[in-house]
Amino acid sequence: MSGLSRLVIASGNAGKLREIDAILAPLGIAIVPQSALGVGDAEEPHPTFLENALAKARHASAITGLPALADDSGICVRTLGGAPGVRSARHAGEPRSDARNNAKLVADLAGMSDRRAYYHCVMVLLRSADDPQPLVGEGTWAGEVIDVPRGEGGFGYDPHFLIPSLGLTVAQMAPEIKNRSSHRAIALAAIARRLREQD
Repeated sequence: MSGLSRLVIASGNAGKLREIDAILAPLGIAIVPQSALGVGDAEEPHPTFLENALAKARHASAITGLPALADDSGICVRTLGGAPGVRSARHAGEPRSDARNNAKLVADLAGMSDRRAYYHCVMVLLRSADDPQPLVGEGTWAGEVIDVPRGEGGFGYDPHFLIPSLGLTVAQMAPEIKNRSSHRAIALAAIARRLREQD
């Protein structure tokens, strides 16, 4: 795929790294977490997923000199006006905590009957820090928020994110099912298509 064999992943999230590796490994692309190369987290001050993903990819590529892949993703709840959105990882403040984030989201929705939500991911691949044509992929995965967590897999909001058509939360899914269907899988597939088109 366009001669790319090694990518630095601009994330320290172990769950994301496992998912990205599972999707890219069959394509012959090895991933290196930015932490393994001494790269710390980039600032994510922007109001959009796209701007934050670009900032993270540029940061990792500039420090390592490698092509970089970054994503910014979150859960967007319709009755909350799309919140927590880009603030998903910090919904309950610092330090980041999946448990506190989930508890806050459930509390935010107390008494509300409309629980429709979606995961959204924007993924950016830069060949270099000053790449003028970043490859961008987006993915959305619709579901609804439930109060009582179900399942032991996944990370983040997965135990509370139900896919009604399957009757399962994301945390109850086998990894191979999640890696075919998720917002991150859809965004990454779009990046892969773009790379193949440029070969």
